[in-house]
Amino acid sequence: MKFIDKIRFVRQNMKKNRMRVFMTVLATAIGCAFLIMLASVGFGLQKSIITDLTEGKVLNEIYIHGKEDQSTENKSFMNDEDIEYFESIDDVKAVTRLQYLHYSQEAVVSIEDYKIQPRVAVSYFPAEVEMGMELSEGRLPSTDNEILVGYNFKEYLEKPSEDTNEPKVSYEEELIGQNLQLKIRKFDQTGNIEYKTIPLKVVGIKEKLANEFDKDTNITISDALFQQIEEFTQTKKGEVLFQEIEYEEDYLVGVQLNGERLYDRVSVYTQNVEQVKGVSEEIREKGYINTSVTDQIQEINALFLVMKIGLIFVGTIALIIASIGIFNTMTMAVTERSSDIGIMKAIGAHPSTIRQIFLIESSYIGILGALIGTVSAFVLSKAVNLGLPFLIETMSEETSPEGLMFSYIPLSLVVISASISILVAVFSGWRPAKKATSVDVLKAMRRDI
Repeated sequence: MKFIDKIRFVRQNMKKNRMRVFMTVLATAIGCAFLIMLASVGFGLQKSIITDLTEGKVLNEIYIHGKEDQSTENKSFMNDEDIEYFESIDDVKAVTRLQYLHYSQEAVVSIEDYKIQPRVAVSYFPAEVEMGMELSEGRLPSTDNEILVGYNFKEYLEKPSEDTNEPKVSYEEELIGQNLQLKIRKFDQTGNIEYKTIPLKVVGIKEKLANEFDKDTNITISDALFQQIEEFTQTKKGEVLFQEIEYEEDYLVGVQLNGERLYDRVSVYTQNVEQVKGVSEEIREKGYINTSVTDQIQEINALFLVMKIGLIFVGTIALIIASIGIFNTMTMAVTERSSDIGIMKAIGAHPSTIRQIFLIESSYIGILGALIGTVSAFVLSKAVNLGLPFLIETMSEETSPEGLMFSYIPLSLVVISASISILVAVFSGWRPAKKATSVDVLKAMRRDI
């Protein structure tokens, strides 16, 4: 008997018991859809978290948080010697670095009656430009007193008011070309506060940050201006030493001005994403504390892999329950077709031919169930993703996170689920098929099995 003849024989027999076969296929389809939907939650949440994590970030960036100090077990700032080491590593494309003014300085920038207390930094522009730094307006500074401001700087440049209930008034004029005043301070030897005002000119505005919740109100000044502030305070980073505090000798030695640049934030960029892991490990072995988006993605993927395996295992239980229906259907098919089995045996049909016919039937049920279950799962997944934001807003009166994907069905999940459905169906039909091959011819002809 040819394979196509076996298919026709199976289809003819299935048509005789349409309702029973339909219910068996339906049970298999429900089990397959349940398996896909359950695992799709793990895939969906993983996709949402990674999309949110990588949005607006460069994947080949390694953040250097500092260097471990073996003597004090504290994190130390990085200097020019560390920068030279990073730049000497193979596969490193660029090294960006930032020096921030010390937080105790509380520098104030003003224009007319408007004031703001921004974070003041020095940046190394050649490396920033190489890594794609762009401005929303203006140009890069070319003289010592020219500065860049953050995208939200103008929004928070406000006119102070003693009435806290009065709405804040932000600066409305064009910022490019405006002259600002930077006011810094220190305590003199008599304990009085001494101020110094430094003129600044805005020549550029940075691009808006990718994350809309982050507000960039920083200003970027020249290295010459930064040194001018340090010379005024006679401390590193312009730190303000308060007269009423008794500092330890080691601390005072640490803040003494000695011309050394100390970087607060350093980022190492590799030529491509594949090189991040190797460069990151090499830097870490030298005692530097670093992280990268790639490291975080690997940790998230490892966590969700365990979660997805668990969900697929739980979903498979539904298919195992459905396999009971397939087993019953195939057992009844063997009983009902006992005369057909007897005739086939009487005319010399090989036992493997009879076994294949029943295995083809159980596989057919598994394939139909997997197909219908997969289509149903896609429809349900689409409906859940569309309806979930509305449900969150209705129940919590809050806006759902942008880009939230609760359910996601990749091709790999479809292949895994369909394979499990078909395997379970074949396994369920194996025992009845084996029974059909061992039936005695005379008993089969008398329907006595």
